Amino acid sequence: MERVGVVLMTYGSPKTLSDIPAYLKKVRGGRDPDEGLVAEFKRRYRLIGGSPLLRITRAQAAALQKELNRSHPERRHRVVAGMRFAPPFVADVVTEAAEGSDMVVGLVMSPQFSPIIMGGYLEAIRGAVSALKGERPELRVAGEWHLEPHFVEALSKNLRRGLESFDRGVRDDVQVLMTAHSMPKRVIRKEDYYIEQLKDTAAAVASAAGLPKERWGFCYQSAGHTPEEWLRPDFADIMPALAAAGRRHVLISPVQFLADHLETLYDIDIAARKQAEDEGIEFRRVAALNDSPLFVKALAAVVEKTISEPPVLAA
Repeated sequence: MERVGVVLMTYGSPKTLSDIPAYLKKVRGGRDPDEGLVAEFKRRYRLIGGSPLLRITRAQAAALQKELNRSHPERRHRVVAGMRFAPPFVADVVTEAAEGSDMVVGLVMSPQFSPIIMGGYLEAIRGAVSALKGERPELRVAGEWHLEPHFVEALSKNLRRGLESFDRGVRDDVQVLMTAHSMPKRVIRKEDYYIEQLKDTAAAVASAAGLPKERWGFCYQSAGHTPEEWLRPDFADIMPALAAAGRRHVLISPVQFLADHLETLYDIDIAARKQAEDEGIEFRRVAALNDSPLFVKALAAVVEKTISEPPVLAA
């Protein structure tokens, strides 16, 4: 029986408040963060009670393993979760995924894909597989899956539920904002196709949810703490404009984040909510996909496609 190891690769988050300096140093490429930045991140993580990202990614891995073994009994799958900037690192879990496996599939937990932007994940998993002793399994890494049908359906389903949470009398007046993590402009100049993927996902979700063009927009969030120019418009730009246009109800629908973590629990639920409410706007967010069954089916479809098709990003 063929055996396949699957590695879900996510950004990472500190386990405790005392881990934040080391985490930020890793994110910053080995540069020590200043005390002000550490204090601010401690404040944010304290407000949300710590990040659930690792717990959720492990739940996604367990659900995906169950789904793959159910839908493809001709193979045995082992699915593990690793992080780029915090333990367990991708390199730490590859050995478990590779043990007894004929193939290892790497899946970056971002539907929109760029070899440049995701280069750190590719380097981590390729290096870990190359370091394995004995016969090495074949390595394949999934590319973009931003329009995978189950993924779009899962997002649009949650979006419709979010709209239904508003009072019936105001639902037609709710403005939907599709969001994605901002990035430095210098990065996107090298890989503008990544932004096209983000906007294509947003348009596909809006279409699946039956939203007319005037009812939704796209913006960025969670810009980094650096002086360089980041992609805009941001939440802070959008809320005053919506208020000036007479909009009083907003629903946020992230199209890139696949689990609850700092960017949803603080950046949206706390910071963006305050920006909206300061403008007199009722504010709500679409539920995260986390380990919902339909999203797990999307992940399974991505893994199956990566296994069955000729490798594009092999080691």
